Amino acid sequence: MIKNIGIGTGRRKTAVARVFIREGNGKLTVNGKAIEDYFATAEQVQTVKQPLMVTGSDSKYDILINVVGGGMNGQAGACLHGIARALTQVDQANYASLHANGYLTRDSRMVERKKYGQRGARRRFQFSKR
Repeated sequence: MIKNIGIGTGRRKTAVARVFIREGNGKLTVNGKAIEDYFATAEQVQTVKQPLMVTGSDSKYDILINVVGGGMNGQAGACLHGIARALTQVDQANYASLHANGYLTRDSRMVERKKYGQRGARRRFQFSKR
């Protein structure tokens, strides 16, 4: 049986990532695919790996991520947040470096909802005097 040594939930915009950390040699899997196959750009892959680089644990653990909702950048941010939380659970000594880089803070910015009687969230319809 495979034992998870750390579990973290990461959120960004409308994306939610469930992260499971296991003993291993640095394999990252997102929704059943390798991380390079799942994320389109190298920047997104780099974003996800940042907490591992900061703590120096990029080849210590195997990481399994299930992510749903949002777009690719939101999902990458959610994965980053989840990995940071899970690494803190694995070793409390990681907290200081992750917190200093802002990886444990949930980015709460979300798209504002559209209001009735308007064209968008804040944009009004064009005013016509006549």
